[in-house]
Amino acid sequence: MEEPKPFPKQDRDEFLKKQKLLRLATTCPDGTPHVVPVWYEYANGKINIGTNTGTQKARNVKSCPRAGFCVDEGVDAPGVTAVAGSGSANVILDSNVVRNIENSILSRYPMTNTSTGEILDLTDCIIEITPDKYYSW
Repeated sequence: MEEPKPFPKQDRDEFLKKQKLLRLATTCPDGTPHVVPVWYEYANGKINIGTNTGTQKARNVKSCPRAGFCVDEGVDAPGVTAVAGSGSANVILDSNVVRNIENSILSRYPMTNTSTGEILDLTDCIIEITPDKYYSW
C-alpha cells in the first residue's frame, strides 16, 4: 500500500484551523498512553488546549513534555481526511496569557454565556504543542 501524500503546509494549516475536535495523546508517568478528545485552537503553528492543572493531560505534559495529536473530519465526511503529528509540549501558567488564549479557543465553539463562564473558571493553564512531525491523508 502506498503511503499517503502529505498535505501542502497551507492546506494542512487551514484544515487544522477549521476542525473543532483534536485527540490529544500524552504519556502517563508509568508509560501508559492517555488519549482524550479536546477543544483546541491552531494558531501561529502551535496547538493550544485550555485545561486545568489537576487534569491527567496537564500532569502528563509536566512530567513528559511531548504530545501527539490527531484531527479528522469524522465518519460522516465524504472522504477520509486527517492530520496527525507530535511535538514538544509545555504548560503555560501565566493567568493573563491563559485567559486570552482560552477566550480565543472558546470563540470557535457555539455556547451560552453560562457555559463559557464555567469553562473559563475551571481553566488555569494552557497546553501548548509545537509540532515537529506531521502526517496527513
